[in-house]
Amino acid sequence: MTSKRLTSLGCMMLLAAVCLPCLVQARAYQTSSTSSSPPAKSEHDGAHDFDFLIGDWKAHVRRLPDRLNGSDVWDVYDGISNHKKLLDSNANFEQFEVDSPEKHLHIKAQTLRLYNPESHQWSIYLLDLDKGEISHPPVVGQFTGNRGEFFHQEDFKGRVILVRYVWLNISLRSARMEQSFPPDGGKTWEVNWVCELSRA
Repeated sequence: MTSKRLTSLGCMMLLAAVCLPCLVQARAYQTSSTSSSPPAKSEHDGAHDFDFLIGDWKAHVRRLPDRLNGSDVWDVYDGISNHKKLLDSNANFEQFEVDSPEKHLHIKAQTLRLYNPESHQWSIYLLDLDKGEISHPPVVGQFTGNRGEFFHQEDFKGRVILVRYVWLNISLRSARMEQSFPPDGGKTWEVNWVCELSRA
């Protein structure tokens, strides 16, 4: 082999020795930069989102009896809302009873809340013990931060409408729950039930 070829071969080997580590490092950086994009956030485990409710509360309720009709005449009730967990599970059960003495009105209700660990959502069932009935389908939803939103459909005056429950203003001593109907399929919402809870 001629000296010219030997020199050329030596230069190529030197170039490879210098550049190969740089190429490897560049490839490693490229791989790490493409794979270091933020991982998809895991679903929020909402199994304990209703833990704040467990215990006994005083309930102050405003109810709009004439709904989706532009009314602003509310009935006002006061009473209790007591919650307990079932068999050390995430499920909880509410006993609710309020009165409006001035109008001789009385509301007694029971609520069952069940958590689905696969969908990360809660199903809320209203129980009518007097009639032996459970509302179906349930109101379904979840919490995002300190706000919970739950939806279902029901018949109202001969048409099917959306129903929304919202839990908000949650603290150790108080919470607020609102029920709303939309007059326009969900673009806007008319609040027709406000329940403000304070620790008994």
